[in-house]
Amino acid sequence: MFGLGFLGLAIYIYTIYDVVSSKFGGNNDKLVWLLIVIFLPLIGSILWFLMVRNRVRR
Repeated sequence: MFGLGFLGLAIYIYTIYDVVSSKFGGNNDKLVWLLIVIFLPLIGSILWFLMVRNRVRR
């Protein structure tokens, strides 16, 4: 149980770091994604990695 909680927390923190350090759009886009990830941790992280991250890194 502890390992899964730690893994989830690590993914959550990495997602926040990835949103903040990414270069895309304007600051408003970054702020919106940051709020999505903070208030909807599981769904926000999944959406970030599936929808946005690959487009930003290209």
